[in-house]
Amino acid sequence: MGNSNQFSGYITRGLGFSASVQFNPLPPLTPGPQKTKVLSLMKTKNVIALGALFLVPTLAHAHPLPGDPQGLHEGFIHPFTGLDHLLAMVAVGLWAAQQSNRARWLIPMSFVSVMALGGWLGMKGIAFSGVETGIALSLLVLGGFIAMKARFTTAGSIAVVGFFALFHGYAHGHEMPASVGAAAFSSGFIAATILLHLVGMALGSWLQLNSRQPLLRLSGAVIALCSVFFLVG
Repeated sequence: MGNSNQFSGYITRGLGFSASVQFNPLPPLTPGPQKTKVLSLMKTKNVIALGALFLVPTLAHAHPLPGDPQGLHEGFIHPFTGLDHLLAMVAVGLWAAQQSNRARWLIPMSFVSVMALGGWLGMKGIAFSGVETGIALSLLVLGGFIAMKARFTTAGSIAVVGFFALFHGYAHGHEMPASVGAAAFSSGFIAATILLHLVGMALGSWLQLNSRQPLLRLSGAVIALCSVFFLVG
């Protein structure tokens, strides 16, 4: 071992350079644009698969069960029985998909929270006027936001969706059958709303990842036009 070190010393002195070597740390590995797109698509597909998992039982039992003492099934299918509710729930998800950072998740979460409050008001029979008009206007406003790819402050976005969520929630609660439980019925339409929000977010994210933003904005315009049918109908 000593002879080997001495021999190495002769070589380095003879060649005229120092034997010390410095190693620079490797740069952190970051996924390229293509890999990032693939990962995002995988996440979107997972959301769609999760939504389909919850939707299949509902489609398999497309009619409410009369006399169901629990009411979970009735509550779950209630948002699917009205086109205005259905379009509004998906529109919230589509608009949320166009946002960034916290607003992407706070918008649907705020809608669900205020909708639950509206549902309680409807179940209690508290007077609340202009419900159908408010629901129709939600399609006009949310569809217009999607078409324009509108972005506001997080607080402003929450205030807008919360305002319209009150009308949707009141309609759900007010139309609850007398033979079902309030807690189960509420849990059902809240779960369905979350599902529709996720479907809208997944669809909006997929369209943006595949450079189909014009199609996403067109869908918002179609939703806004549908509001005319409900306003005059």
